[in-house]
Amino acid sequence: MTTTNPDPARTASAAVELIRRFNHETITTGPGWEYPGSAYHAIGALSYLARILPQAIEQCAAPVRRTHADGRLQLDTRTDPGTALTNLDSLLASAAKTAALLGDYLDQAHAASSPMGMDTTGLPEFFEADGNGD
Repeated sequence: MTTTNPDPARTASAAVELIRRFNHETITTGPGWEYPGSAYHAIGALSYLARILPQAIEQCAAPVRRTHADGRLQLDTRTDPGTALTNLDSLLASAAKTAALLGDYLDQAHAASSPMGMDTTGLPEFFEADGNGD
């Protein structure tokens, strides 16, 4: 049995591509993206994404920390690796907090979109087989 090594950087790149595709697909409304329920579900998914981003962001420094702990971290600038790592950790912690805040706002947007629907009165594509909508 062949096993493959995980490649978190490639996985993150794939996630970026999926969000880029979502951005492209939602530029206009149409089949698959035309009802309030579609927005509700997308907002819910984006909310979940934002809520799990802090962990992903914080874990990005793990290889750098490991390399530093092994005494092997070096910088092109020839500056102190410990200071650089402290700066990286601080920036990633701020990014994780910002992502958590994004998740909070998206949770609220998800709740706000929950009661929204579409009045289908008089729209023939929503009539039942008997033709009168009953």
